[in-house]
Amino acid sequence: MRRAPYLILAFAALSLGACALGGGYQGPARAPEPVKPIEAARFYTGRWHEIARLPEKITDGCVAGYTDFTLVSPTLVRQMDGCFKDTPAGKEKTIGGPARLLDPGRNTKLEVDYRFMGVVRIKRGYWFLDHADDYSWFISADPAFEKLWIFTRDPQIAPAQRQALVERAKGFGYDVSKLEFPAQPPR
Repeated sequence: MRRAPYLILAFAALSLGACALGGGYQGPARAPEPVKPIEAARFYTGRWHEIARLPEKITDGCVAGYTDFTLVSPTLVRQMDGCFKDTPAGKEKTIGGPARLLDPGRNTKLEVDYRFMGVVRIKRGYWFLDHADDYSWFISADPAFEKLWIFTRDPQIAPAQRQALVERAKGFGYDVSKLEFPAQPPR
């Protein structure tokens, strides 16, 4: 009988996780096609800082967000996403999993197989719409044209650079008036 509370808790976590993260996008792609190919060894290595995003329930209270990439093979990437609760010094939250490149050679479309609570598998697609030639920033979206993120290598960028990246995202047809700009860690 002692297992019943754990089973109820596990079921609730699975249900909430599925609702919060959503499954992989199965409908027709509506996002714009990525502008240029990505050199996988330069892009899918190291930490990227989330500078801006369209709101999502799962990111409520998340600041100083980041994505860590590790290129495992020409078509396989390990992705770990994280953020901190309320302030850059808050409690860290992470989620990650293996990811595969959906367009090898161009390397602009990625599907991540997240492992929520270590057991629940949730797939999510990301398209990397544009990036700097020096790999200092990128703009990504989901295939459904509902989500948008702006990432940079440096967590502290100049206001003019941030505005230029927002304008670039607007050029893809996104409503940038709804973008959030979460607090960032110091350099």
